[in-house]
Amino acid sequence: MHSFWKALTWSQFGAAIDTLKNAINTCPDELWGDQTRFHQFWYMAYHTLFYLDFYLSADVENFNPKEPFTLSELDPSGVLPDRVYSKAEMLDYLAYGRKKCHETIMSMTEERAQERFVFGSVDLNVAETLLYTMRHVQHHSAQLNMILRQETDSAPGWIFTAG
Repeated sequence: MHSFWKALTWSQFGAAIDTLKNAINTCPDELWGDQTRFHQFWYMAYHTLFYLDFYLSADVENFNPKEPFTLSELDPSGVLPDRVYSKAEMLDYLAYGRKKCHETIMSMTEERAQERFVFGSVDLNVAETLLYTMRHVQHHSAQLNMILRQETDSAPGWIFTAG
């Protein structure tokens, strides 16, 4: 894969991840762990990071998230993790996913880009899976920012490129 495309893909994917990081950092503690909300802030952040990790994995059959996270997110019944993960845990997972994403993009070859990524209803080549995953991160980051705007009348600003 040409270095030009790698650089611009990382610039925008990294910006999406940085947007998520800003939302996590900005969330007040009382909103972070509020389990009375239908869309729990901490859980939406976790869901986003879990699938960032998962969709960047070359071998989904043997995928395991980094500790302390579990495979509960893949349970079709929609079971939540057994506890609220802390901001520190989420930021650590975010740093892990950001590094994995950067390494995945920078090591991408034409051959790898054309391989299939198949899981459930997702059946895309690896290159399109990258874009799909970037859209997923941005989608949930926007939802988190909307929650912040609604609950605190403030939300982080737009990020143009990866920091």
